[in-house]
Amino acid sequence: MSIYMQLLNKPVFTVNDVNIYYDNVNSARSAIYRLVKANMVKKIRNNLYTCVIGANGEVNANRFQIACGINDTAYISHHTAMEYYGITDQVYYDVYVSSKTAFNNFEFDGYIYHYVKPTIDKGVEKIPYSGGISVTDKERTVLDSLKDMDKISGAEEVLSNIEDVGKLNEGKLIEYLAEYDNQFLYQKVGFVMTNYHGIGKSLMMRAFKEKLQEQMGNSKRYFSNEKGPSTYNKEWQLVVPDRLLELKNGGIIDADI
Repeated sequence: MSIYMQLLNKPVFTVNDVNIYYDNVNSARSAIYRLVKANMVKKIRNNLYTCVIGANGEVNANRFQIACGINDTAYISHHTAMEYYGITDQVYYDVYVSSKTAFNNFEFDGYIYHYVKPTIDKGVEKIPYSGGISVTDKERTVLDSLKDMDKISGAEEVLSNIEDVGKLNEGKLIEYLAEYDNQFLYQKVGFVMTNYHGIGKSLMMRAFKEKLQEQMGNSKRYFSNEKGPSTYNKEWQLVVPDRLLELKNGGIIDADI
């Protein structure tokens, strides 16, 4: 069987992966060079490749597999994780990747891959039979998105995604929040979960709300960097832009004035 057919079993591969068939690094590099020259393989970045499978240059790996192949600890996060879960129906050309090892941002096949330094290690799942995809679970994804919303996705997109994310595990949220140890994040989570997920409908959810309030501190903060008319939410001590108080269905989130 040709080396190309062997490599088709891997969405992405490195020189070391090819060297399994040669046991000689120089021979492995030469094989990759020949395949690239023959337009059978594309170089994604230094020491990362994927096979070409279509007449128009389509590649074997999707953007999620490429992101997770960047290094051994890479996983997709933030709105890229939202995309993976199908929570947003928009296709973005920025792919956000967290890992213990930093890398330089790069572009491949129309997508820009951005490194995001992770704050915590918990909440990452390796998806079976996915071709190597690792992704933050929904709870970690929501927290990362809220924490970094002014840097990455913007408040409106984050709130829209959270509205559609479905049921979340309060225990996981509290566990991850303790790892972040960020009072502002407790405030943002409390405000969003109160207004988008109806905290208070059960004893468990009321206990979750109380835990958030115990940890949020006493500081008054702006929910986001967005400018314009705003309303102060007394319960969570946040100044929230009025435009963000409008729900997708045209309703208004209750706020304490």
